[in-house]
Amino acid sequence: MLTYKGIKLNWLGHASFKIENEITIYIDPFHIKKEDTADLILITHEHYDHCSPEDMDKVSGKETIIIAPPSCDPSIGRDFRKVKVGDRVEVKGVVIDVVPAYNVGKKFHPKEKGGVGYILAMNRVHIYHAGDTDIIKEMGKIRADIALLPVGGTYTMNAEEAAQAAEMIKPKIAIPMHYGSIIGSGEDAEEFKKKCTVCKVEILGKE
Repeated sequence: MLTYKGIKLNWLGHASFKIENEITIYIDPFHIKKEDTADLILITHEHYDHCSPEDMDKVSGKETIIIAPPSCDPSIGRDFRKVKVGDRVEVKGVVIDVVPAYNVGKKFHPKEKGGVGYILAMNRVHIYHAGDTDIIKEMGKIRADIALLPVGGTYTMNAEEAAQAAEMIKPKIAIPMHYGSIIGSGEDAEEFKKKCTVCKVEILGKE
């Protein structure tokens, strides 16, 4: 777990995170344990390892708000707030900017499919969850205190490319993700830490 200016970040494996402040936020819950009830669940795209209704159920309550792109509609099977790139929404005091996430020269996450990343603003801290993405030109406009970046390769950036992305974003802290289960290993996280020289890198243990 990382605590930054009163905000707690837990990596739950793969691309899943739990972020706690006054509220509890889950991003892309997948193969998680039932713990707290989420105030807010953010889903980046429709793939089963990111948009998992079973895992959403584990942390959903009557007041839980789910935010996801329209491509998730068939999977989620319940009401949720649909968002697209360029949207800005405020939920329970958290301002969320919806940003692009897509592959360049790969077929897995085409831009036209509408996958997204999120920038969360809470307590004057900006947290960027990149989603499943390669290095994209839009990253040059992203500014965040904490960047959650995929490093596993194949479907996303690899460790070296993620380090280049960090150079563009210039966060204070970068946290590697999208490794250790379906794709990638702890070696990818360590490689990212070695190659990322623009900021501090925190490799979080799976909670």
